Amino acid sequence: MARRVVVTGMSVITSLSCELPDFWEKLCCGKSGITRLNRFDTDDFKVDFAGEIRDWDPGAHFDPREAKRLDRFVQFAVAAAAKAITQSGLDLLNYADPYRAGTIIGSGIGGLNEIEEQHTRLFDRGPSRVSPFMIPKLMVNAAAGNISVLWHLRGPSSAVSTACASSNHAIGDAVFMIQHDMADVMVTGGSEAAITPMGLSGFARMSALSTRNDNPEAASRPFDKDRDGFVLSEGAGILVLEEYEHARKRGAAILGEIVGFGLSSDGSHMTAPDPHGTGAARAMQGALRNAKLNPTDIDYINAHGTSTPLGDKAETNAIKRVFEDHAYKFCVSSTKSQLGHLLGASGGVELVASVLALLHQTVPPTINLDEPDPDCDLDYVPHEARQLRCDAVLSNSFGFGGHNACLIVKRAE
Repeated sequence: MARRVVVTGMSVITSLSCELPDFWEKLCCGKSGITRLNRFDTDDFKVDFAGEIRDWDPGAHFDPREAKRLDRFVQFAVAAAAKAITQSGLDLLNYADPYRAGTIIGSGIGGLNEIEEQHTRLFDRGPSRVSPFMIPKLMVNAAAGNISVLWHLRGPSSAVSTACASSNHAIGDAVFMIQHDMADVMVTGGSEAAITPMGLSGFARMSALSTRNDNPEAASRPFDKDRDGFVLSEGAGILVLEEYEHARKRGAAILGEIVGFGLSSDGSHMTAPDPHGTGAARAMQGALRNAKLNPTDIDYINAHGTSTPLGDKAETNAIKRVFEDHAYKFCVSSTKSQLGHLLGASGGVELVASVLALLHQTVPPTINLDEPDPDCDLDYVPHEARQLRCDAVLSNSFGFGGHNACLIVKRAE
């Protein structure tokens, strides 16, 4: 029998807030973290706004020398991991058996800031001026590697890169490690920092982003008839997972239990979802089967809900395919309406939001849902948070390349 896996620590770094209580309060109040960009000049860009962490101060988390050796996405991951580990109450630096503690962190893109900076150095100043730290800074596995080094974690350690499904895949893999007795503690989640000139222009050129420059806070509008693309964001969502008996014996506060993980691939297109939601539906069904739950046991879905014309409709179709009549009896909402799309970090942040929904028995809203798309006809909790008896939450993540990964978390018992 697989061992039980519980959440004992979690943290977020987002444009809405980097402190968990404040993050939850703003989420439930319908605040938006989307603003005009000020990190670089956007005069020539098609899009001039994003979910930017404007007050990020590396000096608050790292000494100057250390900060220079960490790309922005790694800084987010390490800082969030520190807060999650502190909340868990674990002393990982002095952990009895470090080979029983590990980390798996997802990122869709990795060190794009470093790639752009060193590319400029190469062509402006020559190859001898490229930083010797470039490769260890930009690697997708740099987040997991640095967390392992800083906390002396010698158990399972890896990185996952499956676009926007990266965090959910990483968390699912971490759950597997504990369930199958390869570890007792795993630090997991995702981190992303792709708000760069190249990142913004690349997504804009493929017409993936909203161009609502006149009203950034209203740009991310999942399931709304007038949605026109997602909003690029950055940040991290990190959780500490433990084997249930391990957490119980040390008297840890158990925040939730991860009971299901399902994954699939659309196998149809690199950027467009299967319009019928077939692959997404299979991932949700797999999570239910893995959790040994019926569709009627789910009280709330934290949707992938990116605010793209194709994606929201496909996810709605997938939900109806899996849940049939029950799809109209529970709540579905998209926190991306407030946070924007954190790409590979989105699943980590959204699982934290799902655990908070269980703890507070409250479902965060989908803001900017002024006129629902007729093809998106479920209860998306428009505008205002809702108190709700909530025992099980499904969190969806679907990525470019057709990657689908779904997690189910239950209320702590």
